[in-house]
Amino acid sequence: QVQLVDSGGGVVRIGGSLRLSCAASGRTFPTRAMGWFRQAPGKEREFVAAINWNGSVTLYSDSVKGRFTISRDNDNKNAVYLQMTMLKPEDTAIYYCATGTTLRAPTNEAWDYDYWGQGTQVTVSS
Repeated sequence: QVQLVDSGGGVVRIGGSLRLSCAASGRTFPTRAMGWFRQAPGKEREFVAAINWNGSVTLYSDSVKGRFTISRDNDNKNAVYLQMTMLKPEDTAIYYCATGTTLRAPTNEAWDYDYWGQGTQVTVSS
């Protein structure tokens, strides 16, 4: 069983930065790929970024490429991070981290992920 706890959301000005964290429990965390998704009001959940089991391969949506960076710490904290820079109003959403039971490679398909965090709200305002 894996439990994911998202944190780090908040209110930020346009052009600002935030760093989201996802703390994972379970011994198999270092073997699993991880992803971040987001859902804005009235919209479907969409893929943001993903990282493979050892951090050597990353995948980003076109909308965040060059602005967001996904990383992970397998050694000390069993955590995955999403560094967000140059934030825009359209980045406003609830952000969720996720992982899959046998997932080792990053994927942008939500159905590949079995476990989800509770979400953390990011609001970008002027």
